[in-house]
Amino acid sequence: MDGASLSRFRTMRKLDHKRALVLFSGGQDSSISLAWALDRYAHVETVGFIYGQRHSVELGARLSVRKAMTDAFPRWAGKLGEDTLVDARGLKDLGETAMTHETAIVLGNDGLPTTFVPGRNLVFLSLSGGLAYRRNLGVLVAGMCEADYSGYPDCRETALAAQTEALRLGMDANFMLETPLMHIDKAESWRLAERTGGEKLVALINEHSHTCYRGVRAARHDWGYGCGECPACELRARGWAGYRGREAS
Repeated sequence: MDGASLSRFRTMRKLDHKRALVLFSGGQDSSISLAWALDRYAHVETVGFIYGQRHSVELGARLSVRKAMTDAFPRWAGKLGEDTLVDARGLKDLGETAMTHETAIVLGNDGLPTTFVPGRNLVFLSLSGGLAYRRNLGVLVAGMCEADYSGYPDCRETALAAQTEALRLGMDANFMLETPLMHIDKAESWRLAERTGGEKLVALINEHSHTCYRGVRAARHDWGYGCGECPACELRARGWAGYRGREAS
């Protein structure tokens, strides 16, 4: 029997939609997404990626946020499962970006910031899908946003929907993708955090998550740690100011 004939008899693999895998960098958006998932699913795991980034601060923030959430919210502790760290350093070998090399963070000739790593989120979704398939995790949760972001094309809903459909077809499995921050700005994402876990969760994410592109952890602002000058810090500061109802300083 040839492959085409066999495919007619195979049914799509039914992954468990009560079990979720969060793409978790340790930043503000993925931390809020993790809390959102823990509040909704029976079992939640996290996956992170080493892709040759300029600093390792965010990798430490991942562990700090996970521990802080389980300490502060006992009802979530029993739901939070394994964390997997995947080596994706091949992305750095493909070319120079401000996220992987010591180059200036500016707007490039193509209209995209030099922090854009081509294909990064698409690769992350593919690798996450492979892990989720093996661990029976039917829902992928990611913190991408197209309402208030740095302009990366692989953060757009259409791009992510296409990649999710490719995962469904390529693995013949019923993957779902949830992006709870997709259509809200940074201020509203803080409000989502407050609705999910109150001021305690807001303070936890403010203190333990890391967003700064330069990896600065020595300078503390009211919105968290960071250099205060890179695009990620500017977005975070503006969102925090909007959440607190004042102008960004």
